[in-house]
Amino acid sequence: MVQTQRSDARLTPLELRIMQVLWENGPCTVQAVQENLAGERLAYTTVQTMLNVLHRKGKVRRTLKGKAYEYQASLTQEKANRQAIGDLVDRMFDGSVEELVMNLVKARQLDPKRLERLRALIEEQQTAEREKQVKNDRRS
Repeated sequence: MVQTQRSDARLTPLELRIMQVLWENGPCTVQAVQENLAGERLAYTTVQTMLNVLHRKGKVRRTLKGKAYEYQASLTQEKANRQAIGDLVDRMFDGSVEELVMNLVKARQLDPKRLERLRALIEEQQTAEREKQVKNDRRS
Protein backbone atom coordinates (compact mmCIF):
# COMPACT_ATOMS: atom_id res chain seq x y z
CA MET A 1 0.00 0.00 0.00
CA VAL A 2 2.85 2.42 0.80
CA GLN A 3 4.32 1.64 -2.63
CA THR A 4 1.15 2.86 -4.36
CA GLN A 5 1.21 6.14 -2.44
CA ARG A 6 4.85 6.62 -3.35
CA SER A 7 4.29 6.00 -7.06
CA ASP A 8 1.41 8.50 -6.94
CA ALA A 9 3.78 11.05 -5.39
CA ARG A 10 6.35 10.58 -8.14
CA LEU A 11 5.99 12.53 -11.33
CA THR A 12 6.71 10.70 -14.56
CA PRO A 13 8.96 12.55 -17.04
CA LEU A 14 5.94 13.67 -19.10
CA GLU A 15 4.00 14.73 -16.00
CA LEU A 16 7.02 16.76 -14.91
CA ARG A 17 7.24 18.52 -18.30
CA ILE A 18 3.54 19.38 -18.08
CA MET A 19 3.94 20.65 -14.52
CA GLN A 20 6.85 22.83 -15.67
CA VAL A 21 4.56 24.43 -18.26
CA LEU A 22 2.02 25.19 -15.53
CA TRP A 23 4.69 26.51 -13.12
CA GLU A 24 6.14 28.78 -15.81
CA ASN A 25 2.87 30.00 -17.35
CA GLY A 26 0.27 29.78 -14.62
CA PRO A 27 -3.23 28.46 -15.37
CA CYS A 28 -3.54 26.94 -18.86
CA THR A 29 -6.04 25.11 -21.00
CA VAL A 30 -5.12 21.77 -22.55
CA GLN A 31 -4.39 23.56 -25.82
CA ALA A 32 -2.10 26.10 -24.11
CA VAL A 33 -0.18 23.31 -22.35
CA GLN A 34 0.15 21.45 -25.65
CA GLU A 35 1.50 24.58 -27.38
CA ASN A 36 3.96 25.30 -24.55
CA LEU A 37 5.51 21.84 -24.47
CA ALA A 38 8.67 22.98 -26.20
CA GLY A 39 9.73 20.59 -28.94
CA GLU A 40 7.09 18.01 -28.03
CA ARG A 41 4.70 16.77 -30.69
CA LEU A 42 1.96 15.41 -28.44
CA ALA A 43 -1.64 14.92 -29.45
CA TYR A 44 -4.23 17.08 -27.74
CA THR A 45 -5.85 13.94 -26.29
CA THR A 46 -2.52 12.79 -24.80
CA VAL A 47 -2.05 16.13 -23.02
CA GLN A 48 -5.67 16.05 -21.87
CA THR A 49 -5.25 12.52 -20.49
CA MET A 50 -2.06 13.49 -18.65
CA LEU A 51 -3.72 16.55 -17.14
CA ASN A 52 -6.61 14.34 -15.99
CA VAL A 53 -4.12 11.95 -14.37
CA LEU A 54 -2.40 14.88 -12.63
CA HIS A 55 -5.81 16.12 -11.48
CA ARG A 56 -6.67 12.67 -10.08
CA LYS A 57 -3.32 12.59 -8.26
CA GLY A 58 -4.07 16.01 -6.76
CA LYS A 59 -1.12 17.71 -8.48
CA VAL A 60 -3.32 20.13 -10.45
CA ARG A 61 -6.74 21.64 -9.96
CA ARG A 62 -9.06 22.64 -12.74
CA THR A 63 -11.72 25.25 -13.26
CA LEU A 64 -14.29 25.24 -16.04
CA LYS A 65 -13.86 28.41 -18.13
CA GLY A 66 -16.49 28.50 -20.84
CA LYS A 67 -16.34 25.11 -22.54
CA ALA A 68 -12.76 24.23 -21.56
CA TYR A 69 -11.04 23.41 -18.31
CA GLU A 70 -8.20 25.61 -17.15
CA TYR A 71 -5.53 23.70 -15.20
CA GLN A 72 -3.39 25.16 -12.43
CA ALA A 73 -0.60 23.52 -10.46
CA SER A 74 -1.58 22.73 -6.89
CA LEU A 75 1.80 21.10 -6.27
CA THR A 76 4.55 23.68 -5.92
CA GLN A 77 7.82 23.26 -7.74
CA GLU A 78 9.65 23.31 -4.41
CA LYS A 79 7.54 20.46 -3.03
CA ALA A 80 7.99 18.45 -6.24
CA ASN A 81 11.76 18.97 -5.94
CA ARG A 82 11.73 17.80 -2.31
CA GLN A 83 9.71 14.71 -3.22
CA ALA A 84 11.99 13.84 -6.15
CA ILE A 85 15.14 14.31 -4.06
CA GLY A 86 13.67 12.24 -1.23
CA ASP A 87 12.79 9.49 -3.69
CA LEU A 88 16.29 9.59 -5.19
CA VAL A 89 17.93 9.42 -1.76
CA ASP A 90 15.70 6.50 -0.74
CA ARG A 91 16.19 4.50 -3.92
CA MET A 92 19.83 5.17 -4.73
CA PHE A 93 21.43 5.88 -1.36
CA ASP A 94 19.35 3.78 1.03
CA GLY A 95 17.94 6.91 2.64
CA SER A 96 21.35 8.44 3.35
CA VAL A 97 21.63 12.11 2.40
CA GLU A 98 25.27 11.95 3.46
CA GLU A 99 25.93 9.28 0.81
CA LEU A 100 24.30 11.49 -1.84
CA VAL A 101 26.52 14.43 -0.90
CA MET A 102 29.63 12.23 -0.74
CA ASN A 103 28.85 10.91 -4.22
CA LEU A 104 28.44 14.46 -5.52
CA VAL A 105 31.82 15.38 -4.06
CA LYS A 106 33.51 12.24 -5.44
CA ALA A 107 32.02 12.87 -8.88
CA ARG A 108 33.35 16.43 -8.71
CA GLN A 109 29.84 17.84 -9.03
CA LEU A 110 30.54 20.23 -6.17
CA ASP A 111 33.21 22.75 -7.14
CA PRO A 112 34.81 24.98 -4.47
CA LYS A 113 32.21 27.73 -4.97
CA ARG A 114 29.33 25.29 -4.48
CA LEU A 115 31.04 23.69 -1.51
CA GLU A 116 31.32 27.12 0.10
CA ARG A 117 27.61 27.76 -0.50
CA LEU A 118 26.87 24.35 1.03
CA ARG A 119 29.00 25.20 4.08
CA ALA A 120 27.09 28.47 4.51
CA LEU A 121 23.74 26.66 4.27
CA ILE A 122 24.87 24.10 6.84
CA GLU A 123 25.98 26.88 9.20
CA GLU A 124 22.60 28.65 8.78
CA GLN A 125 20.78 25.40 9.53
CA GLN A 126 22.92 24.74 12.60
CA THR A 127 22.33 28.27 13.89
CA ALA A 128 18.58 27.93 13.38
CA GLU A 129 18.57 24.58 15.20
CA ARG A 130 20.54 26.03 18.13
CA GLU A 131 18.13 28.97 18.39
CA LYS A 132 15.17 26.61 18.29
CA GLN A 133 16.71 24.49 21.05
CA VAL A 134 17.31 27.57 23.24
CA LYS A 135 13.65 28.60 22.81
CA ASN A 136 12.48 25.10 23.68
CA ASP A 137 14.75 25.01 26.75
CA ARG A 138 13.32 28.32 27.97
CA ARG A 139 9.76 26.96 27.69
CA SER A 140 10.59 23.89 29.78
